[in-house]
Amino acid sequence: MTDWTDARARRALRKVFDAAVARAQPSRVLAPHLPEKPKGRCVVVGAGKASAAMAAALDAAWPDVALSGLVVTRYGYARPAGRIDILEASHPVPDARSVHAAHAMLETVRGLHADDLVIALVSGGGSALMTLPAGDMTLADKQAVNRALLASGATITEMNAVRKHLSAIKGGRLAQAARPARVVTLLVSDIPGDDPAAIASGPTLPDPTTCEEARAIVARYAMDLPPRAREALERCAETPKPGAFATDVRMIATPAMALAAAADAARAQGLAPLMLGDAIEGEAREVATVMAGIARSVRAHGLPAAAPALLLSGGETTVSIGRGKAGRGGRNTEFLLSFALAMKGAADVWAIAGDSDGVDGTEDAAGAIVAPDTMARLGAAGLDARALLAAHDSHTAFDTLGDLVKTGPTFTNVNDIRAILIA
Repeated sequence: MTDWTDARARRALRKVFDAAVARAQPSRVLAPHLPEKPKGRCVVVGAGKASAAMAAALDAAWPDVALSGLVVTRYGYARPAGRIDILEASHPVPDARSVHAAHAMLETVRGLHADDLVIALVSGGGSALMTLPAGDMTLADKQAVNRALLASGATITEMNAVRKHLSAIKGGRLAQAARPARVVTLLVSDIPGDDPAAIASGPTLPDPTTCEEARAIVARYAMDLPPRAREALERCAETPKPGAFATDVRMIATPAMALAAAADAARAQGLAPLMLGDAIEGEAREVATVMAGIARSVRAHGLPAAAPALLLSGGETTVSIGRGKAGRGGRNTEFLLSFALAMKGAADVWAIAGDSDGVDGTEDAAGAIVAPDTMARLGAAGLDARALLAAHDSHTAFDTLGDLVKTGPTFTNVNDIRAILIA
C-alpha cells in the first residue's frame, strides 16, 4: 500500500509549483544580467506581468546610477520600484491605459544620444498592456482583435505575429524610436521555445514575421476581425527585420529554468522527476489525454519512469472556443478537467496545473489540483464533468470542489507549470 496520502500528495505538488514560480522571481535572477553602466543617461521602459518586479530589482541593483523611466503591468501587479514609475493597464484585453502607456514609453525614449542606455524590461502580457493601434484602428478595434485572437485557438507565437502588424510600437518599433541610444532587453520568457522576438510581441527586437504571414494566420483560424483591422493588415507597413538595428538580449528567466527548480523540489520529496518538455502546445484537453496516457503507463508498467514519479511539463496550451458561449475557466483548469476524465478515477495519481503568473485565463486562480477522487466528488456534487468540459466551464468544477490553486499575483510569468504525481 502506498504511503502517499491525499494530503501529502497535495502538499508535494504545491511545493513543486511554488519552487518553479520562485525560480522566476526577478529579485533573484535579474542583477547578474545587467549590462555595463552607461556613460550617459539610463532610461527604463517595459511591459508585462513581471515588469514591475523587474523594475524594482533593477532599481535595487543600481543605486549609484541615475535611473528614470516607466513600465506598465497588469492591474494588481504593481509594486514600488523606486525611481522607475509603474503604470497599470488591462490584460488580456487592452484598455485606454494600455494606449496611454504606449504613448508614454515612446515619449520616454525620444531624443536620446549614443552614450545613453535604454533598458527594456519585457515579459509575457506586454502585448495587451502596451497598445498603440496601427493605421486608422481604434482602441475598440484592438480590443475586438484581442478577443478574436484569444478565442481562435492560435498559438501565442501566431497571435503575436498578428499583433505586431497591427501595432505602432511592437515588432521592434519601440527600439527604433530610441535610436541612437543603446538598447538592452531583459526578458522573462512565457513563449514556448523562448523566441525573444515573440515575447510581448517584441517591442525592442527586429521582427522575422511578415504582413503576409499575419494575414495567413487570420485566414487559417477564420478570425472575425473588425473592418479597420482587416484594412490595416491589407495595407500594413512591414516591421523592422533582423539586421535593421543592433540587439542585445538577455534572458533572465525561462520555463526550462523554472521546471529545473521544480525537478529539484520533486527530488527533495523522494519523487523521480521526468521532464516531458518546456514548450508543449496544442489543445488543452488533447494534451491532457496524452499526459493521462503517460501517467497510466507509469502506474501500470513503470514506463517511462518508475513510481513514485513526477511528470513535469511547461508551455502554453490553447482553448478553442469558437463562436459559442463559454463558461468560466482557463487553459489549465480545462487541461485538468480533461485529465480527470481520462484517468477515470485511477488510484494514486494527482496533478497540478497552473499559470505561473497566478491567473488562469481571466480567473482569480492560477489553476487547480486533480486527485484520484475528483470524478467521484464531482458526481456527488451533481456536476457532469463532460458537460462542463464541453461548455469550457472547468473553473466551476474545481471551484465547487474547493480545489482551485490561488496564489494571488506572483509578479512573474514563465507560462504554465504542470506536474503529475504517480505514487
